[in-house]
Amino acid sequence: MSKLNSFLALGAAATLVATVAVAAPGRGTQGTVNIIYWQAPSMLNPYLASGDKDADAASLVLEPLALFDENAKLSPRLAVDIPTVENGGVSNGSKSITWKLRPGLKWSDGSPVTAKDVVFTANYCMNPKAGCQSLNRFRAVDSVEAADELTIKVTFSEMMPDPYGPFVGERSPVIQAKQFSDCLGEKASTCTDANFNPIGTGPFVVTSFKPNDAIQLKANPNYRDPNKPAFAEVNYKGGGDALGAARAVLQTGEYDIAWNPVVAPDVLKKMEEAGKGKLSLFFGTTVETLVLNLTDPSSSLPPEERSSAKHPNPFLSDVRVRKALSMALDRATLTKIGYDFMGKPTCDIISAPELFAAGNTNCLKQDIKGAQKLLDEAGWNSGSDGIRERKGKRLKLTFQTSTNAVRQQLQAIIKQWWREIGVDVELRNINASVFFSSDPGNPDTYQKFYADVEMFTFISGIEPGTFVAGNTCDKAPRADNQWRNTNYARYCDKDYDSLVVELGKTTDLERRAQIFKKLNNMLTVDSNTYLPLVWRAAPMAVSNTLGGVIFPWDSPFANIQDWYRKK
Repeated sequence: MSKLNSFLALGAAATLVATVAVAAPGRGTQGTVNIIYWQAPSMLNPYLASGDKDADAASLVLEPLALFDENAKLSPRLAVDIPTVENGGVSNGSKSITWKLRPGLKWSDGSPVTAKDVVFTANYCMNPKAGCQSLNRFRAVDSVEAADELTIKVTFSEMMPDPYGPFVGERSPVIQAKQFSDCLGEKASTCTDANFNPIGTGPFVVTSFKPNDAIQLKANPNYRDPNKPAFAEVNYKGGGDALGAARAVLQTGEYDIAWNPVVAPDVLKKMEEAGKGKLSLFFGTTVETLVLNLTDPSSSLPPEERSSAKHPNPFLSDVRVRKALSMALDRATLTKIGYDFMGKPTCDIISAPELFAAGNTNCLKQDIKGAQKLLDEAGWNSGSDGIRERKGKRLKLTFQTSTNAVRQQLQAIIKQWWREIGVDVELRNINASVFFSSDPGNPDTYQKFYADVEMFTFISGIEPGTFVAGNTCDKAPRADNQWRNTNYARYCDKDYDSLVVELGKTTDLERRAQIFKKLNNMLTVDSNTYLPLVWRAAPMAVSNTLGGVIFPWDSPFANIQDWYRKK
């Protein structure tokens, strides 16, 4: 068994023990659990979802073969176990992986789950016209075949050091072939009923879904454990803001759990004094980051050519300008003001696990004078009002992010620092449900990136192979892929792409760690295309009456089948 496979698969059984430590009270015996997620979901199909808000909501209904547990280890979900070289599930050379479905699994409509559903799921995502957001997970997949009703063999076109991409995690669940049979290719985004009301294997079933608003769900009568879930219904409220979400759990007790209440830490601590709930923190791989657009977002260009490789950014194409913007930042101050104990300043977009983190500290010291000198060298001279100019063009950037009190505060501080080095900044904040929308017709999404700079969080994952592969030249969001790819900055470097190819052929864990660090540095230290700011804890506000909650390295609702009401 390779070191990498050991790293990913070790400890799978431990999670199963942990999640059944409390006796199940019986299916549907404990009324309603109330969830507030202030970024409202716009669909329930993670394959077409551009943000976690949709994939998280879908995880109540849809399940993968396996996911990463709270200890960052692979844990089986629809699969019997985790395939490895030792148990014969992964071939020597890692060119194939064989999964076994649990026997007796049923879809929520009562029909059997078979290997054909898994094969269909692969074909659905791998269709080049589908705009599948999880296509990176199927990299180098040559074929997916049903060996029998419960056995799936995935064969790769090359050695695959990390064969746990397809069907692993909330972004790659198994979907029902019957329901999605008419939704292949270009039809994928038009299948409203399937995308809004998926038939799943998870603990709950959708009864009502109002896009960008709320979801009502009930316990799945065909869920594999007859005693779970304890709650009969889920009231899932989307929208609003982080402050209101935190208050609804910690102060009023109206809701049981609030996702990611990014609110000033002192405010959250004050809210906790009401005695209704507690704040739970989890430092995973979430990094608040500035993305610098290497292409021209000007509205004077045709919509399909804005932020495209055809037109370089008139300001940010120069690495000296990008580096100056980074040097002007005081990441420690941003962390203290925005996150306090819920964050740590960082220079790395891959900040965890420790094995893969480069540990850079070069960006942590603010250097305003150095930034000013760098802009001088780049030919940007100060005008009469202090804003730099070159060839009659003012150095003015549009800086956008989602509407959030903390982010708007950070925007204002960053604008002030950039003003000190002679950069004019126009701030925009966009409703989170719009900014992270999966709608390809929406002009204000973070993927279309009709601005020079944008800020949001990156989640690189426990094994960041998929993450780094998402920044190769061919992964830029464009009109022809329905703006659903993940190279938001439109970064393109042949050496970077070559390293990603080498990573795909490397099984040695230490060598993979070296490559991850190099790729991290190319995106951040070398090119200053991504400017990491804060390694963020993922906060969740949880009611004192809600038990069984565990936050894994996956969906925050991955173990909702084990939640219960404390007496």
